[in-house]
Amino acid sequence: MKKVYFYATCLGTAAMQDTILNALKLLRREGVEVIFKKKQTCCSQPSFNSGYFKESKEIALYNVNLFDEPYPIVVPSGSCAGMMSHDYLELFKDDVHFEKVKNFSQRVIELSQYLDEVLNVEYEDKGESIKITWHSNCHALRVQKSIDANKNLIKRLKNVELIPLEFEEECCGFGGTFCVKEPEISNAMAKSKIKDIQNSGAKYLVSADGGCLLNISGTMQKMGLDVKAIHLYDFLNKRLQGESL
Repeated sequence: MKKVYFYATCLGTAAMQDTILNALKLLRREGVEVIFKKKQTCCSQPSFNSGYFKESKEIALYNVNLFDEPYPIVVPSGSCAGMMSHDYLELFKDDVHFEKVKNFSQRVIELSQYLDEVLNVEYEDKGESIKITWHSNCHALRVQKSIDANKNLIKRLKNVELIPLEFEEECCGFGGTFCVKEPEISNAMAKSKIKDIQNSGAKYLVSADGGCLLNISGTMQKMGLDVKAIHLYDFLNKRLQGESL
């Protein structure tokens, strides 16, 4: 039996608990033993992006020491996975702990990559035929490079048609602390993204990033739109169970 650590992320534990449970179900249905460390904390990306490198290194080392056994560290977020597998190396490049951090970072993998590339899962789509569109999270696209794996899981669903956005790779304006520091610019970017979503004609927007989904769905609700935003791992679980969205 394969054994992995599961890193739930701050957003997952604080605001998207059902998504975390669905992510765990996707692993368990493949017979994977999941180890969940209760004392896990932030990946340090918010502080890293804000220039607090000393504090970020303290958090990173805490994570490195917490996930100490040589198991893969599965993360249901391209942002957090990208921080832990790539940005940690930049953070510690001239540090005495670099080799220890490197060993940790090499074990980090985004959940879709683990399901697609390691387990090569087979899915039976029990849902009705629907059309969806997809938003690519910036960090997942450019750092963790997990978007192909995200989409490969969707391609396994025979009753789902994926309609590409014209500007799929454009940022939605969330950007972690960016939306707090630059709310007007962030809101304009979100509305631009939503216009693209509307033009696709799809009634469901799927993404593998909680922050982007909160930003986009919150803005769509304020605009009174009938497009539903749903996390990839919630979407997959519902399709496999034959549940309505």
